[in-house]
Amino acid sequence: MLTTAGLSIITVISLTTGAATGALPGDAPVNASHSSSGVSWHPCALGTGDAEGRALDDAGVECGDVTVPLDYARPGGRDISVAIARSRGSDTAHRIGSMIINLGGPASPVLDSIPLARAAMGATGERFDLIGMDPRFAGRSTPVDCHWPAYWLPRSAGADRAGFDAMVSLDRDLARRCGRSQHGLLRHASTANMARDMDTIRAALGEPRLSYLGYSQGSYLGAVYAQLFPRRADRIVLDSAINPALSGTRVLRDAAPGREAQLREWAAWAAARDATYHLGTTADAVLGTVRRVYAASARRPLAVGPYAVDDTLVPALILTPLTDDTENGELADVVRLLARAADGMPTEPTEEMTATLASLVDGVGSATHTAQTAILCGDAAVSRDPEVYWRDAQRHRTSSPLFEPLARTITPCSFWPDAPAERPVDVHNGTPALIVQAEKDVNSQLPGAAALHRALTGSRMIVLAGTRTHGVYLFRGATCVDEAVDGYLRSGRLPATDLTCAE
Repeated sequence: MLTTAGLSIITVISLTTGAATGALPGDAPVNASHSSSGVSWHPCALGTGDAEGRALDDAGVECGDVTVPLDYARPGGRDISVAIARSRGSDTAHRIGSMIINLGGPASPVLDSIPLARAAMGATGERFDLIGMDPRFAGRSTPVDCHWPAYWLPRSAGADRAGFDAMVSLDRDLARRCGRSQHGLLRHASTANMARDMDTIRAALGEPRLSYLGYSQGSYLGAVYAQLFPRRADRIVLDSAINPALSGTRVLRDAAPGREAQLREWAAWAAARDATYHLGTTADAVLGTVRRVYAASARRPLAVGPYAVDDTLVPALILTPLTDDTENGELADVVRLLARAADGMPTEPTEEMTATLASLVDGVGSATHTAQTAILCGDAAVSRDPEVYWRDAQRHRTSSPLFEPLARTITPCSFWPDAPAERPVDVHNGTPALIVQAEKDVNSQLPGAAALHRALTGSRMIVLAGTRTHGVYLFRGATCVDEAVDGYLRSGRLPATDLTCAE
């Protein structure tokens, strides 16, 4: 089973809508001159200090680079490089083809996860060459990095105007840093261009068709690929899926009610264990502790180790462990420690809290964060008026004071140096695909997966009932799901009907 550490979580949305059209016709030969050049293969280790590369070499993984156009509308212009890794399947007698694996984000580097995927997929995986693709501008591909000192995702608009104004100031500064240092590249970051990169890689590998396994935001990338290149799509698995009509930072615009419901469910779990966590003997009492912490952080930042945790950060610390029901105890520890800090007691963060705060406050992972934001901003236009976001948060915060300001916060896209180069791709086609979804996922929620199922009219959907997790196939260890997905990958035949699985 894989670890979910590689799965990035999109937790913020914006307000705009707009008509979506495919910018280029399906299966258009947008990249013939680049795909003919093939893959430039090389050892994975790029130097004596490259531990990740050495591990890939030791696992028998091949690494390479594929040259792609920066701007597919101008294929004769500037080129960039997309890094890939290939683990060849051993069952050559039953070989199906190449399968690209994407862990979402968007822009999560994936090369180092290919040996883990090989081990997790077992005999089914041996019929495929497993391909990791670091999305354009991320990981080992041509990079963008605005050297951000902090990060905005998943930060909240806060409990009041002061928190919101702090987010406006942060987002404006992050966008300004990108406009100053990366202006020539940012305009060409988008999911549509990532899909075109995938097809360039398919052709460079000499494959007539391409299989795909994508998680979270990677489900949207797979759906866009199926829209742009339907005749080149082979076996497509979209796990923890999102609504393709809510591209860019709009992706979780409606996520707060589902998160609120799962927080209440967790509160009942914690109340039943009050002797251990001391958060309250009823769900309402536990939620009261959460509300008290949030209110205290708005009055004055909480001292948690070396960090000052304000009301823009508390929801992120709670959301991170809420993502998976196997982390109920971690979430209880987080709330207990925040309550201690709210009472003025010395408090040290858990390891997971430290990692979240290092990302949001210390700017750890700036390059990946830059690429992620650039793709979100490039996928769909947003309002550039901060007051639009403030009014929207105010209208909705009563129903969920903790999560609505998180879902409706302003983002750097409101100050981004470039508007999107094209309109979002309108996903609606009959390409066969298998959608996999946990019923209670708080990030890629069931209504969004159902919307993707409707848009992909040739798809089937498997729902893992009663489970709160993000990333199901290979990650959860749910036999019913894994066997159904493996059966589809081996045979190319979707289940006859949609399925509901139990653990």
